[in-house]
Amino acid sequence: MTEAANFLLLERKGLPDDLRWLAKKYPRENWQGHANIHGVANMWLQRHDMFRELGGMLTNGIGDYREGRLTAPDFARWFAPRLNHFLGNLDGHHNVEDYQYFPIFAEAEPRLKRGFEILDADHHTIHEGLERNAEAANAFVKTLQESEDRQRFAADAYADENSRLIAMLTRHLADEEDLIIPLILDRGDQALGID
Repeated sequence: MTEAANFLLLERKGLPDDLRWLAKKYPRENWQGHANIHGVANMWLQRHDMFRELGGMLTNGIGDYREGRLTAPDFARWFAPRLNHFLGNLDGHHNVEDYQYFPIFAEAEPRLKRGFEILDADHHTIHEGLERNAEAANAFVKTLQESEDRQRFAADAYADENSRLIAMLTRHLADEEDLIIPLILDRGDQALGID
């Protein structure tokens, strides 16, 4: 499953057409004006925006370090709490989705069940990416007391893992929104039992 899931998540350009019928009915550019965008739908989008913002901050931060705009001690103080916040919240968010929301949504609209299976497989792939990211980050932070060459090598390794994780996350968040937000807009929070 791991290699297939990695391939699907990293290579796909979006959800298959047979899962996009609600997204076509409720296109992304019309979401903000819809009556049902409040509540859970709005919270979902805000949470995803937070993950995008945190991922961007980490990407920019490692870039600042690699370009010499941050010293190793300054970077370590800046980096560790942000990375922990990002990884911990992302893992927690996925657990809530997998065990609470996805089963409700799949039951409410059985034609989208395969979509929730895809998103669940994404979560496993992303979780593996989170673990690799944390390992690379820990290895990098340990080198901050070592030679500049070791620091650069470890920074490059972390940057590669971070780029891979952000690419997976970017694709996943967009696909998840394209599946979930139109369903919420179509049915409403109360009818889905998620208000």
